[in-house]
Amino acid sequence: MPSTPFSPGRRHLLAASAAASAMGLIPGSVFAATGDSTIRPFKAKVPQSDLDDLRRRIASTRWPGKETVNDESQGVRLARMQALAKYWGTDYDWRKGEAKLNALPMFTTEIDGLDIQFIHVRSRHDKALPLIMTHGWPGSIFELIKVIAPLTDPTAYGASAGDAFHIVVPSLPGFGFSEQPKTAGWDSNRIARAWGELMVRLGYTRFVSQGGDCGSVISHRMAMQKVKGLIGIHVNMPATVPPDIATLLALGEPAPANLSPKEKAAYDSLNVFYRDNCGYSAMMVTRPQTVGYALADSPVGQAAWMYDKISQWTYSGGVPERSLTRDEILDDISLYWLTNSATSAAQIYWEDHSNNFNAVDISLPAAVTIFPGEIYQAPRSWTERAYHNLIYFNEVDKGGHFAAWEEPQLFATEVRAAMRPLR
Repeated sequence: MPSTPFSPGRRHLLAASAAASAMGLIPGSVFAATGDSTIRPFKAKVPQSDLDDLRRRIASTRWPGKETVNDESQGVRLARMQALAKYWGTDYDWRKGEAKLNALPMFTTEIDGLDIQFIHVRSRHDKALPLIMTHGWPGSIFELIKVIAPLTDPTAYGASAGDAFHIVVPSLPGFGFSEQPKTAGWDSNRIARAWGELMVRLGYTRFVSQGGDCGSVISHRMAMQKVKGLIGIHVNMPATVPPDIATLLALGEPAPANLSPKEKAAYDSLNVFYRDNCGYSAMMVTRPQTVGYALADSPVGQAAWMYDKISQWTYSGGVPERSLTRDEILDDISLYWLTNSATSAAQIYWEDHSNNFNAVDISLPAAVTIFPGEIYQAPRSWTERAYHNLIYFNEVDKGGHFAAWEEPQLFATEVRAAMRPLR
């Protein structure tokens, strides 16, 4: 969810930076005990008529003309998208993806008037540490399911029983099988408070939070709100850009001469991202409903919107099938389509209207893993300035923005090591 409002001259980046800081410091509050707080079992079951309609729509796609370049600079190339759509509309089987979800214990519960769907897997190991993990956009709970077994049952993967976790994986409001908000106000601060309520409702009085993309933002907000029971966080999309550097980036200035090599590399990566690759964010920050009409009406249009970023943000050289299987990618894309949640998911950008790379101010114990395919590789020097109680920092050699999805074993190893000081 690298939310970075874009305009000529990058004027909105400065406003977004201030807005992000202000929103992040809103104190948490306890939700009133209203509505139905019961926890109900949940199974995914998409009607066959919806699957038939999806295939019909894919088959009747009206395609754009071919791009005029021989690279991805204009977006996903026609031949690649046509090949993906052909497979999606003929050989792909949603029921297999659905079975992956239904193999896990899933539930729903109403929090602050909204039904939240979540996975909850308790470890068989004594003294397992409760961990809530949050996905991002254009991801979903699918991007986290491969790490559940290594984290809940570490001994089956060559690790110690002392590193076990109880895992909670909620779908963000408006994403997947969680209810879509009917009114404005479900920003990351409110979600952070809702996650605290969810953990209390599950009986966890001491827990940690993990996230990348939107999940990093939620974890940051939980830490800044000092959500009751939260003892630490681990993120793989850290927010570290110092205010003076953020101002220069917003103005499109060249890197200052006094930056270290790693700081300059981070600066240059973000400069390219803001200049060339965040137009999608500008649309969702300012006009999620407008772009939503196309996303809700055309499965191939929605798929291209998401596949573009999956291609850019995996550690794959722009070919995401090197990091993920075609079925894994389509599981995620299909979940958005079949729940008609592409528009409601985009609304979190509008709600937050923030730059999620600019430095946070967090004193709670925090751990950070840097993956080489992330949009920028946060240098330790910036990270230590943003996270004042940095208990773990590591740079790994594989994986991208969707780290848990791409490299589940490495990701699990990192989470175990990161949270070990808090046990």
